[in-house]
Amino acid sequence: KPSGRFFMEALFGKTFNLLSTMLDFRSARSKLISSNIANLESADYKSADYVFKEDLRRAMDLKIRLSRTNEKHFPNAQDEITKNDFRLVKSDEKADLDKEMTNLAENQLMYNLSVELLARKFRGINNILKEAK
Repeated sequence: KPSGRFFMEALFGKTFNLLSTMLDFRSARSKLISSNIANLESADYKSADYVFKEDLRRAMDLKIRLSRTNEKHFPNAQDEITKNDFRLVKSDEKADLDKEMTNLAENQLMYNLSVELLARKFRGINNILKEAK
């Protein structure tokens, strides 16, 4: 019996799972950065941040061999990203307001981008359904 995940991938492709996971990551990171800012004046507080997939495995190390079944396919380093790919890292330094505000702004922009990409995916499916009527 096909699972709900099977239908989601058939309908949305793996993009939906990726964007959903990225929204979770950006949301959790926003809370953590806000905590860093809120604790700027705390004497023993050290800043923290999430690292994503070991910084995407050090920018993919570019040593991964991939096979493509069609020359028009783009190479894909990983088919699935999960919450297990995020890791909390504590810094040895106190939080810096400028750095944290920059991180918060960058994170918000990336969150908004993920939301927009997800909305486009839904609009595309909606258009297909309208045309199929």
